[in-house]
Amino acid sequence: MGTRFQYDGEVVTVVELVITQAGNEVVLRHATGRLTARLALRELLVSDRVTLIPDSSGETERVLAEPATVVLSELSEVELQQVRERAAHVREVLTGYRAGSAELAVTGEPRPQYAPHLPPTSRYKAKATELGVGVRTLQRWVADFRQDGDAGLAHKRDRAASRQLGRVDQRWADVALEVMVEHTAESTPSRTMVIDRTNARVVVRFGEGVVKAPSRTTAFRVLEELERRHPTFRLSAKRNRDIADRPDGVYGKLRPTRPGEYVLMDSTRLDVFALAPVTLRWINCELTVAMDWYTRCVTGIRLTPVSTKAVDVASVLFQVFRPRPAGADWPDHAVWPEHGIPRTVLLDVEAVMRPEARRPGASGPAMVPETIVVDHGKVFVSEHLTSVCARLGISIQPARLRTGRDKGPVERFFRTVREDLLQALPGYKGPDVHARGITPENDAFFFLDELEAIIREWVAVVFTDRR
Repeated sequence: MGTRFQYDGEVVTVVELVITQAGNEVVLRHATGRLTARLALRELLVSDRVTLIPDSSGETERVLAEPATVVLSELSEVELQQVRERAAHVREVLTGYRAGSAELAVTGEPRPQYAPHLPPTSRYKAKATELGVGVRTLQRWVADFRQDGDAGLAHKRDRAASRQLGRVDQRWADVALEVMVEHTAESTPSRTMVIDRTNARVVVRFGEGVVKAPSRTTAFRVLEELERRHPTFRLSAKRNRDIADRPDGVYGKLRPTRPGEYVLMDSTRLDVFALAPVTLRWINCELTVAMDWYTRCVTGIRLTPVSTKAVDVASVLFQVFRPRPAGADWPDHAVWPEHGIPRTVLLDVEAVMRPEARRPGASGPAMVPETIVVDHGKVFVSEHLTSVCARLGISIQPARLRTGRDKGPVERFFRTVREDLLQALPGYKGPDVHARGITPENDAFFFLDELEAIIREWVAVVFTDRR
């Protein structure tokens, strides 16, 4: 009772609900104080002649604009599961039961630290310790849950971004996204130019004054939200093109079922300078690796000065068949064990170990590759490598042009080498010219062979041993 409506242009207030045999009716009072005729409750709820007048514009408009069903339906399965799990923790803090009721309690509930007779402060601290969050964070979750239920625990930043787009005409946002997409293959534009082109195109397409253009500040916020759908301003132009070329569906790729079925091979320019052993001058170097797709083990490594040659790629392929010996000072877990073969039966042990080594063993697994996956670099499609593969019975599977995700694991390995190893070495120059120091080449310290030994040991000790 007391809710205000606008009925046929007049402000009325519900003062009484009358239950009759024909159906429920409400008694309305005019804003002047006089009573009006009765109105069917169904007419009040569904008629286009009736408009609800919110008591407080902020709270009521927010609830009406974001029903719980709408908020939850916009979440993915993973996000929805996270919201449900968080709601269960909140209910356990409030009631002692994850389902929120003693009738639906499971075995072991309530747990001692969440017993209903305990003070709320104690339960809040116990739950915050269990989840690894602050008490204030947990209190915000409880407040959001009490106000909006499970929907209140959804990610508020995404909801705020959706509301931001809702404040402008959808036609303006669609045209802005269209202009951003057109700059995919071009140089990175400024946000101001995109806004100006969007305003001009909206006038040409819909007419003058038909679509209201947002203010400059609101337009910048809308572009920030559209940036999530189609990156244009934040990243480099090359990175934005790579993201735009991603397929809409699931990535199609080869699916290895056994070790050696697919071996990925690729080269990259390292982001660190090395020293030439003869001239003692700094030089660029390239890293060529072979990785077994099934086990993600790096089975071949070679570091070359300046650029990679076809013979270097063939050398890496040879390491797949015959791994290099393990280092004498490597820990036990870094030495690759011989699986299922007694050491007395293993032939040609000297070929995979140095005489001064403390233990036998190789730095990686030995396998016979069935297919190598390479890109279209000259060294990988050369006659030398092709003849080697033909003689050994190895198939060559070329990746698609400018599609690095076809060799995703080895591309990710190159990034891991840079972030976990190279940036801690002297002579590190960064991933691009914008991240380079003043004179990183003056800090070059390691010779080429020393840098290769460091990378090889890091792969065996750290990379291969991680989960």
